[in-house]
Amino acid sequence: MKKAEKILLACGAAAAALPVFLLAPGHATKGQKAPFLGRNFAHRGLHSRDKSVPENSLKAFELASAAGYGMELDVQLTRDGQVVVFHDDTLKRVCGVEGRVDDYTFSELQKFPLCGTEERIPLFSDVLNTVGGRGAIICELKNGPHNRELCRKTYDLLAAYPGEVCIESFNPLIVSWFRFHAPELLRGQLATDDYEGRGRLQSYLLSHCLLNFLARPQFIAYKLIRRPLSVRFAECLGAMKVAWTSHEPQNEKGQDAVIFEFYRPQIRYK
Repeated sequence: MKKAEKILLACGAAAAALPVFLLAPGHATKGQKAPFLGRNFAHRGLHSRDKSVPENSLKAFELASAAGYGMELDVQLTRDGQVVVFHDDTLKRVCGVEGRVDDYTFSELQKFPLCGTEERIPLFSDVLNTVGGRGAIICELKNGPHNRELCRKTYDLLAAYPGEVCIESFNPLIVSWFRFHAPELLRGQLATDDYEGRGRLQSYLLSHCLLNFLARPQFIAYKLIRRPLSVRFAECLGAMKVAWTSHEPQNEKGQDAVIFEFYRPQIRYK
């Protein structure tokens, strides 16, 4: 074989291996996957459409736990470094005030009601105490200015918690932190088709999960739309298939786990 032919073959082999390198998930054991397979997870707790039970409130998590559901929640840091459960980057939609969560200390945040109710933004530790191991938790870490601190503090809380937990994030670098510092925890890559405010290249990489090589996620939690071919390829390579956010039971078909809201599905569907 001529030298030029060998070079062409080597280039061809490298090109064929590149998608596998970029997209391959991490290996998850049966024990890691078991608490999450075939289960429905209440999105931000079992909150109500009329907001009388606010999302990510202690009441929402108590209701989800009492019903036997798993639950999904979001964590981020306050200005004084407390890990709290809250979804949005800003307080406007849920609390009706200006600013970000990390503009305020925890005690200052307690002045702001959730959706006009008596509920307040809870500490993650209080949510864990409320759930008390009654339902598996999918914990999303929100992207922010102090991601390493958030990862470390969240992990410290999860490591001391006796219940079933896994983590996920839209930021592959956050998921990667858990790959290297907490490999015993099931980890997932959150993804969607629309990354508002991100550049075109970054949006493409994230929506197609082309940064899996950084974190080797063991599941991909994708918005309930048709997944890109690259994501389906990662699932063929072994990534668990998680869907969000479902509003009807028929979305369970073909999914390993489902994150739902505003209806009462079965606790387990397979």
